[in-house]
Amino acid sequence: MREKILTFIEKNSRIDLKELSIILGVDEIAVANELAEMEKENIICGYHTLIDWDKTTVDKVTALIEVRVTPQRGQGFDNIAERIYNYSEVTSVYLISGGYDLMVTLEGKSLRDISQFVSDKLSTLDTVLSTATHFILKKYKDHGTIMDKKNKDERMLVSP
Repeated sequence: MREKILTFIEKNSRIDLKELSIILGVDEIAVANELAEMEKENIICGYHTLIDWDKTTVDKVTALIEVRVTPQRGQGFDNIAERIYNYSEVTSVYLISGGYDLMVTLEGKSLRDISQFVSDKLSTLDTVLSTATHFILKKYKDHGTIMDKKNKDERMLVSP
């Protein structure tokens, strides 16, 4: 039942408990208890709302920063990742494969804010060897949701 609950709430965290229990064919209390248990076990770590900030008046810039670091003896990448994710500007940190070690997602009010964060805070960390900054210019799909759905032209084709 856990996997089914997780599959449904990953796409729609606002689904009604009663509706979810009907879909799963189980008692509503059982679903509520299972959700509470998964929250307690940190399987469910939070609930988020996906917002298209481009359609608001809020100035927000998102950047992906690739970071190459020197892992610390006996601790690997965990300590440096923790130092980075504790900055309020940082929205996510991932250990990745390839030419870089970490992928850091940042949000700021401007390109300058992001650049200043990278140069003043991120690049100055003693274990950081290099960074590469990529600014998000447009989001087409985010968390499985298409951000800019095209309206289909439903007019009838008229031939002369």
